[in-house]
Amino acid sequence: MSAWPSAPAPASVLRPPLRSLLFVPGTRTDWLPKARAAGADAVILDLEDAVPRDGKASARDQVAEAVAGAAADPGGPALLVRVNPLDGWAAAEELRAVARPGLSGIVLPKVDGAHDVRFADRLLAWCEREQGLAPGAIALVPLLETARGLRDAHDCAAAAARVAYPGAITGAGGDVERAVGYRWSPQGAETHALRSRVLLDVRAAGALHPVAGLWTRIGDLEGLRSFAEQNRSLGYTGMMAIHPSHVPVINEVFSPHPDELARAARLIAAVEEAQARGAGAATFEGEMVDEAMAATARLLLERHSVPDPGGRT
Repeated sequence: MSAWPSAPAPASVLRPPLRSLLFVPGTRTDWLPKARAAGADAVILDLEDAVPRDGKASARDQVAEAVAGAAADPGGPALLVRVNPLDGWAAAEELRAVARPGLSGIVLPKVDGAHDVRFADRLLAWCEREQGLAPGAIALVPLLETARGLRDAHDCAAAAARVAYPGAITGAGGDVERAVGYRWSPQGAETHALRSRVLLDVRAAGALHPVAGLWTRIGDLEGLRSFAEQNRSLGYTGMMAIHPSHVPVINEVFSPHPDELARAARLIAAVEEAQARGAGAATFEGEMVDEAMAATARLLLERHSVPDPGGRT
């Protein structure tokens, strides 16, 4: 028998969409109430870049305690942990320390290819067995921060069933800018094609909820809104954030407006009425619509738990 358990079966765990994933330094777990008050769908406790080398051990203990607290009080945002790259025993022990009940996911930095994802997947499978968790309970969020990782986005997203929320994180001055060589601008034109290609790759791999980011200008909420709307238009369903003030803007952008939901319900009703009359298409509010548009409208309502006129939820 292999020493490492196999990966979970595909589709073993359904992951909810996350609009906002807020980074919090692993040394400041006392900020978790602020993150919760901001309305973040998920919090990422950071053990990598936000923690100096001599503070790693202390931060790991703080984060492990916070994860245990989340298990005891599950009503808060989803709790994820960004670990250090899995390049040695210390990193493996760090993963083992935080992969326990209360943890929703591991954020894996510096992913260079599918082999990194598969390795983390097998380590997490071992941790789940050790902790008595269901196979695949802990999501794996690969950060595609190298040129090779971005090029292989599809393979990275398809490498393990537990992979969730993959996408292009193209902040200013970070790992991706250094790896690719672009010059960041608030308009985002230099990364538009990259974000589009990565989105298509991870969607083709079956990712339901791809996320983008980051916006590093803390006080520029209008710039954040514009960038978030651009990512939403491309097809991303959420964004990572670095400051609590960014969360309400991100949540608003990635949430459908009530008018959008109401229009979707009306569109479905119009198509189904046409179908009942034996027609394949209908004129709806000045547009020609058919079953393809109705299916998209049903998906929108389904993702936001709104019953559609045909009785589906």
